Amino acid sequence: MGELSALGKEGIVFTGDGYAAPIEYLFSRLNEVKPEMIEEATQNARETAEKFASDSKSSLGKIKRANQGQFSIEARDRNNPHIKTVRVVSTVEYYLSD
Repeated sequence: MGELSALGKEGIVFTGDGYAAPIEYLFSRLNEVKPEMIEEATQNARETAEKFASDSKSSLGKIKRANQGQFSIEARDRNNPHIKTVRVVSTVEYYLSD
């Protein structure tokens, strides 16, 4: 509570309404982590596709179609709403050849 004025100077605003309005934590740096997350999702998709190709005795070809995916930002859990989990789901389809 003693640091509220310092937080206000940083642009963080608090309102008082008893316990009816709990603190809400927002994640505003998605564009900073987005490229790395997409790169990791694409690498994971390729590794998974290579495993499928290997298991079916096929070889992995070029990307047929890719979807950047959907990002979601959620509280890690109920007890730590200030810690966020940022997740991306991407869809990548590859050609396979025998």
